[in-house]
Amino acid sequence: MTSEIKGDSLPDNRIELVLSKWSTRFWAWLIDFIIVTAAFEIIFAIAYAPIAFMQGFNGNVPPWLGGLRYAVQSIMFFAYWTYFESTTGQSIGKKILKIKTTDMAGNIADVRSVAITSFGKAFLLPIDVFLGWVFTNNKRQRLLGRAANTIVVKATENRNFPAGIQYSEEED
Repeated sequence: MTSEIKGDSLPDNRIELVLSKWSTRFWAWLIDFIIVTAAFEIIFAIAYAPIAFMQGFNGNVPPWLGGLRYAVQSIMFFAYWTYFESTTGQSIGKKILKIKTTDMAGNIADVRSVAITSFGKAFLLPIDVFLGWVFTNNKRQRLLGRAANTIVVKATENRNFPAGIQYSEEED
């Protein structure tokens, strides 16, 4: 799957990639958040059982556990997005909503670029989104998406793109 082509082509053999709406991207993120959080909670419950047993189930949670939990969960999000978006361009949420992360030409982005944008989603999302909106451009990129030269586009079955590409925003 690659990006949606609006019409056959534009003048000068350019292709138009349809950029995904912020709301569609949010819903895809929420689906991914629910999936990864559910998996994390299962893994955490299994891993925490021996600690709880050793403490006698007294309800006292070690203070370091909260920070460790956040760090491990963020690493899981980072690994999830980096793996799926560097192999197919789509996480499960993006696949359901028919959008994908691509390079600026509409091809699957390389691992380095996906890792940069995944880092923003996993560790710095509010800052990344806010600064992306403040310094936004016509390609609806988050700040680290801009640094990685990635975009999120509507996905279809089309494949090969010529060199010239024009971007348009998805209709509301």
